Amino acid sequence: MVRDGYIYGVSLLVVAAAISWAAGNWAWAIIPLLLAAFFLWFFRDPERAIPAGDGLILSPGDGLVTETARIDTPDGPRQRISIFLSVFDVHVNRAPIGGVLSRVTYQKGQYLNAMNPASAERNEQNSVTVRGQWMEVTFKQIAGLLARRIVFNFKEGDIVQAGQRVGLIKFGSRVDVLLPAQAALRVQVGQRVKGGSSVLAAMGVTELAPMSAPGGAVSATAPGGVRV
Repeated sequence: MVRDGYIYGVSLLVVAAAISWAAGNWAWAIIPLLLAAFFLWFFRDPERAIPAGDGLILSPGDGLVTETARIDTPDGPRQRISIFLSVFDVHVNRAPIGGVLSRVTYQKGQYLNAMNPASAERNEQNSVTVRGQWMEVTFKQIAGLLARRIVFNFKEGDIVQAGQRVGLIKFGSRVDVLLPAQAALRVQVGQRVKGGSSVLAAMGVTELAPMSAPGGAVSATAPGGVRV
């Protein structure tokens, strides 16, 4: 479980005990008890089996695939996969590939519904680019209508493993993944995915070419079957 779950959960349990003691009736503690149970459940952080293999791009979050599209970016054509995280999904985010964090950019913004396509550009978000051995992948942690805090635990220059826990978006939110235009998608709109264990796309053998990470570092990948 994420530490926040204990903070919110235990605090509300204390509130429930104080209210019931002051009122002399446990019925008054029902609401804080229900809220404590919700926070303890919401901040769950299950272990995941991380798929192994060159060229795999993993989902950075749990949720529903709401869009797959080809887009133009300043760095050239890319494919974008959008994943909507409801309050019922695990909100821990994981690295889509192993490599060096070549760019981490935080942007203040609005709190539009994460299902709204405009939220990808206008909402509060944290954009992270991972430069791996074979490719470069960017994923965005995007705040939603209820989300009020984006957590990212690394900085530019750090090395992450594929499927490694990297952060958290509190409550309803969205994750966008920008991947190479030539990558073969393995998901479709309407499909549910799990962070760190679902493969979003893969690069074919003929498309793989070694890519040096900044500073000469190479990517780090998790071995098959390892739980991270």
